[in-house]
Amino acid sequence: MGLRVLAAMSGGVDSAVAAARIAEAGHDVTGVHLALSANPQSHRTGARGCCTVEDSRDARRAADVIGIPFYIWDMAERFQRDVIEDFVAEYAAGRTPNPCLRCNEKIKFAAVLDRALALGFDAVATGHHARLVDGVLSRSPDQGKDQSYVLGVLTREQLGHAIFPLGDSTKAEVREEAARRGLTVADKPDSHDICFIADGDTRGFLTKRLGAAEGPIVDQSGDVVGSHQGAHGFTVGQRKGLHIDRPAADGRPRYVLSIEPVSNTVTVGPRSALEVTSITCGRPLWNGPVGDGPGSSDGAGSGRGAVPADGSGEFTVQLRAHGEVYPCRFEETEGGLRIEIDRPATGVAAGQAAVLYSGATVIGSATIVSAA
Repeated sequence: MGLRVLAAMSGGVDSAVAAARIAEAGHDVTGVHLALSANPQSHRTGARGCCTVEDSRDARRAADVIGIPFYIWDMAERFQRDVIEDFVAEYAAGRTPNPCLRCNEKIKFAAVLDRALALGFDAVATGHHARLVDGVLSRSPDQGKDQSYVLGVLTREQLGHAIFPLGDSTKAEVREEAARRGLTVADKPDSHDICFIADGDTRGFLTKRLGAAEGPIVDQSGDVVGSHQGAHGFTVGQRKGLHIDRPAADGRPRYVLSIEPVSNTVTVGPRSALEVTSITCGRPLWNGPVGDGPGSSDGAGSGRGAVPADGSGEFTVQLRAHGEVYPCRFEETEGGLRIEIDRPATGVAAGQAAVLYSGATVIGSATIVSAA
């Protein structure tokens, strides 16, 4: 007997093909598009984001072609609170958030899943490029499109009610299938940037909400080398747009090394000063394979499961979406996690997620607090 599945349809090619595959497999599928903006006309057009008026129409047309019921759910208030306000607050605190990760966690697999289960659905299907094997999250075979990193914050319980129908497909295969199925989104460009920042100007978006506040840009010795209109406009590892008055003595580019929101100070220095090998994290979440390892293996994913207590073994960590992967060792601390990587990483920013892997399998995640 088939499942009752709610297919989240963004209006893009991935979610359309995902819904089509689930319906073709014999499940009872209903499509839903999430209206995330109270004023969608203000969001970018031309398929550049994932909250446009065109997207809702594309999703409806895809549902018609597939032959499934279709609804639009208004999630604008929840999206404003859990994603946009969180994004602004994180920057104000000197951290660098990932809004797509937060949207997956708080909207698609919290608010939507909760409502779906309450309505009698068994699972939520999305067009993410990631694999689920017995409820365990793994990488997509298409490394360039793999989205396991932005799903690494989901609990075992949430993953247990998720379906990723594109798990074994490359993006090229998905587009070819969409064309064969007569879905008009087959050639639709992928979304880019941050969907709720219409013009792509993150600094301008934050300044409108946090206000301009002049502060110093200093080098590692504390000498003032420039000024800015708000520390919230910078992120660790940033090179462009610094507007520094004095060049470095060696003539080399400077990068943002740290952001201090209380004193509104941005510290810059050479690229070599960005290199870190030790990362301190908070809020660890274990959502990988359940085995005989220590710790609880409850549905919330709080237990370690099959992972050794000392973090020994062949593990890797990814520190940002589409970023490099580093061999690592880790150990749990009081309420947190310390990760040691085998070669230096640069641009590691507080507020980002550190997602741990065993081979292609996600074993857990944590939020980066600091690095050295």
